[in-house]
Amino acid sequence: MKQGLRDIRVVDFSTGISGAYATKLFADAGADVVKVEPPGGDPLRRWSASGADLGDRDGPLFRFLNQSKRSVVGTPDEPEVRALAAGADLVVESFGPGPGAFDVAAWRERDPQLVIVSISPRGLTGPWATRPSTEFVLQAECGSTGGRGPLDKPPVQAGGRIAEWAAGVYAGAPALAAIRHARATGQGAHIDVSQLEAMLIATNLFADLNQSLNGRPPLAGPSRWIELPSIEPTADGWVGFNTNAMQMFHDFLVLIERPDWLDDPEIQTFPGRMKRLAEWNAAVHAFTTRYTTDEVVERASLMRIPVAQVNSGKTALEHEQFVARGVFVDGPDGDFRQPRPPYTITGSPHDAPRPAPTLGEHTGRVEARERPAPAATTAVPAGPPRPFAGLRILDLTCWWAGPAVTQLFAMLGADVLHVEAIQRPDGMRLAAAGTFLDRDRWWEYSFFFLSINENKRDLTLDLNRPESIKLLERLIEQSDVVAENYTPRVVENFGLGWERVHELNPQAIMLRMPAFGLTGPWRDRVGFAQTMEQISGLAYVTGYPDGPPIIPRGPCDPLGGMHGAFALMVAMAERDARGEGVLVEAPLVESALQLSAEQVIEYSATGTVLERAGNHSPGVAPQGVYACEGSEQWLAISVATDEQWRALVDALGRPAWATDTGLASYAGRAAARDRLDAELGAWAATRDLGATVALLLDRGVPAAAVADPRSISTNPQVAARGLFEESTHPVAGTHPIATMPFRWSGIDRWIHTPAPTLGQHNAEVLRELGLSDDEIAKLEAEAIIGDRLPGF
Repeated sequence: MKQGLRDIRVVDFSTGISGAYATKLFADAGADVVKVEPPGGDPLRRWSASGADLGDRDGPLFRFLNQSKRSVVGTPDEPEVRALAAGADLVVESFGPGPGAFDVAAWRERDPQLVIVSISPRGLTGPWATRPSTEFVLQAECGSTGGRGPLDKPPVQAGGRIAEWAAGVYAGAPALAAIRHARATGQGAHIDVSQLEAMLIATNLFADLNQSLNGRPPLAGPSRWIELPSIEPTADGWVGFNTNAMQMFHDFLVLIERPDWLDDPEIQTFPGRMKRLAEWNAAVHAFTTRYTTDEVVERASLMRIPVAQVNSGKTALEHEQFVARGVFVDGPDGDFRQPRPPYTITGSPHDAPRPAPTLGEHTGRVEARERPAPAATTAVPAGPPRPFAGLRILDLTCWWAGPAVTQLFAMLGADVLHVEAIQRPDGMRLAAAGTFLDRDRWWEYSFFFLSINENKRDLTLDLNRPESIKLLERLIEQSDVVAENYTPRVVENFGLGWERVHELNPQAIMLRMPAFGLTGPWRDRVGFAQTMEQISGLAYVTGYPDGPPIIPRGPCDPLGGMHGAFALMVAMAERDARGEGVLVEAPLVESALQLSAEQVIEYSATGTVLERAGNHSPGVAPQGVYACEGSEQWLAISVATDEQWRALVDALGRPAWATDTGLASYAGRAAARDRLDAELGAWAATRDLGATVALLLDRGVPAAAVADPRSISTNPQVAARGLFEESTHPVAGTHPIATMPFRWSGIDRWIHTPAPTLGQHNAEVLRELGLSDDEIAKLEAEAIIGDRLPGF
């Protein structure tokens, strides 16, 4: 039973997915979450993605997101509700800016220790804050849609309302950090979360920074591209590959029986494969369609090529790894299956969830609570809040998900020591710097590494040498947290599993983030974010109905990182309660299954498999991306209400087809989606994109230009909110770096030092361990440490 969060109370005024998922993270960890709803209830109560008849029951997604919570009916202004919140640690709200906004200033003035999290489409400030909005429009604005899809069709959204889930994860982790700070100092915080910015971080792959590193050449051609290889047809379905590293790609060529291409320089490059796309697809599909999906997965796995079945909400329930680990469990009502919480802490099993409350079930029945007094006995240091000042994290992670965990801690004051080796550097350095091979120290130009390792220190150690293991063990003895995300066998082969870490430092927390978990038949298989998108179902609902599934491209890594960060903070609270360190297991795939949870829930509740629908979404019509005058000028329109439809009809000039009374309701428009797409496409084709967006927004219609992710730092909204910060790197130069998709009161700047160069802090860290300059020089002479790749 978890102890750490049991004395935390959360009051949740939000509606929809984002706030509900943020507070679900707290409820799953034992916190008391009270949902305050308007008299009509959260609209999500009546939601079913498949349009199933709910009768008098709440929808399955609502019941999943609100398990183990309590419900009262009221508003923030009512004295009873204010009294309820008086003892709370955290308030979550989603009223948004403008009329009816939550009065953050007044609440903070009354209660300086309270943490308030606001979640809104674009944040509470900025020139676009009050624009009409839907998830679809946000994806277009942030550049996500603009980077996805085949070139013979319009750009396509990521399925599954991923921006709303992303904002929920990005709200939960900093909220728990802020509570920890408030408990220690008495200083609360306001955290302003933007769904737009969360989606930008989750899916843009730092394309803007890559463009900056290349000198910002004029944008030429579409920003869309497809991975080669990625999701391919098999004899009985779809299989997903990922070849982030060149060795993986070479092994893939051998797998598909084209070893002759190992000596083909054109095939070695992505542009070369795109140039010969028909030839490439013919060769790949000749192999993959010869076998079943399971057969292809088995063959590729034997060669350690990242590979997975492309699951739907139905097939995910049957996957051998998930079955072996018991990942899916019955919901408390017994009428659907759901993913369990995405992490475990040794000795602290999750409580069985309680059914979601009926509307107002606990009105007048929630007991008063007195918040614990802050622990600080001395004056709090001036300056921005640093909840993790004094915390030492030994960061053995690589690529994106693991470094995203430690990035948040580093930005909030922790001393994060990133460990890699000159013989085996962090793979993200190499994978994202391949276009800079003509530059000295080319590995320092990785736009990924530069974006997720700010404020850290870097130490190189060749862990194949016993001298390095001894040094690493000394660092473990001095660290509060040891974090790693390799396949399980890696650190265990070094003799540094949980038992050894606990022996060296009984107070240390160990965070392990393997792709598929520490147990099960897929335990030692390699997996990256793309693999998680394929196996979890996220790819299955992304793409056109007549085409292959498409990976959303990105979200599983940063959002896996935020799940890992939340889990680590829960573990810190557990350590506080127990008096000793704990092991945290947070598999990347299990965080991905949270993001795709609706597919499994909806299938098991209604029998409906959610499918790819291109740019259509349930509950919204018309919705699509339409070509305007010029090249790659795409207009996104998304009509969520009858009022917005009437406004669109007026903006169109009330043509006869649009005034058809059958289109006045959502049901009529949903039945006529293809016809509406054709009419809107013809209308947009001769129009200027910017003028058309302005026209529609002026009428209150959710609309946007589909942004190019390569120039998103110039977006007026994200620029006004300071998402990008200029940072000067000693090798790569000065560039705008995307930071955190939320504003935190009292923090004006996130980046204090740029991402470290390879081995930048070797001498500094080793001197802290007591090594002399001569000893350090000897380690460098023997290539145990270093600051350059061998041979460069």
